[in-house]
Amino acid sequence: MTAPMTTTAPRTPPRGKPPGLKWISDIEQWKGHDMQGHRYRVTVEHLAAPRNDQPVQPPLSFEVINHDEIIGIVERARAGGEFEEEEAAAMAVGLKLFTEVMLKRRSDPLFAEFEPAMRSFIGKLKARTRAAAAASAAAG
Repeated sequence: MTAPMTTTAPRTPPRGKPPGLKWISDIEQWKGHDMQGHRYRVTVEHLAAPRNDQPVQPPLSFEVINHDEIIGIVERARAGGEFEEEEAAAMAVGLKLFTEVMLKRRSDPLFAEFEPAMRSFIGKLKARTRAAAAASAAAG
């Protein structure tokens, strides 16, 4: 006798944004599909001050949840070759941390006014990174 087949729905929505959702306005509802997001601990270490009479500050550490997989985004930004590796990492992490706050506070006028410019910037950045990665792959 064969056991009946059972299927379990995935705990998280499929990777990428489902069709029909606007960039910021509907993503929070989509995220509500039992999705916890990726959990990160961010640590910033102050290694040196510009002057000898300024103290080095203690490390700052905090935890965040982000709907994107930030490490993969950093790897793609670095692979694009448009920026130095450290610069690509700083930009990608900074943007992802900032835009997650924007998503959570999208009804705040401070962020609502900024959303169209940020959407445009991120679209251009993604296109540029993809083009640079494709050119790099073709060259070698």
